[in-house]
Amino acid sequence: MMRDDVRGELSLGAFAQSVNLSVWRLCHIFKSDVGMPPIRYLRLLRMERAKGLLESSFLSVKEIAFQVGLNDESHFVRDFKSTYGSSPALYRSHFKSHGNGNGQGNGNGHAEIKEANNGSKVRQQLAQAAKQSILPSLHLVIYMFSYLN
Repeated sequence: MMRDDVRGELSLGAFAQSVNLSVWRLCHIFKSDVGMPPIRYLRLLRMERAKGLLESSFLSVKEIAFQVGLNDESHFVRDFKSTYGSSPALYRSHFKSHGNGNGQGNGNGHAEIKEANNGSKVRQQLAQAAKQSILPSLHLVIYMFSYLN
C-alpha cells in the first residue's frame, strides 16, 4: 500500500482501520516486524523514489518533491540530505557527471564513497523491511483493500 503510492498522505487511522487494528497496535506490529515506524518507512520509500527520479528524469527538484508526496521543497531537500548525505541537486549533478553513483569518479572519492554507503544503507533497510514483512494476513488484507479501491 505504501510502496504503490508514496505520494499519498499516510493516515495511520485509515491504515489501521483498513486492517481492523487500533493505530497503536498497527504501529507496534509494524515496528516489531519491519524494524521502524510506518512514517519512517514511508520516508525511506519516498527518498528511494526521489533518488530514482533524480537519476532518470529531468524534473526539477521541486517537481520531484511533489512526485514523492512532499509539497515543501525545503523539507524534501532536508530529508534527502539526511538520507543520502548531499542535496538533491548535488546528487543529480554528481550522478550525471560520473554516470552512476558507485564511486567511479575521477575526484578524491570521499563524496562518492559516502553517497554509495548511504544509498546502500537505505536499500538494505528497505530490503530488510520487505523480507521481514508484516504478518501475511495483514498483507492480504491490505492487498484486498487496495484492489477494491
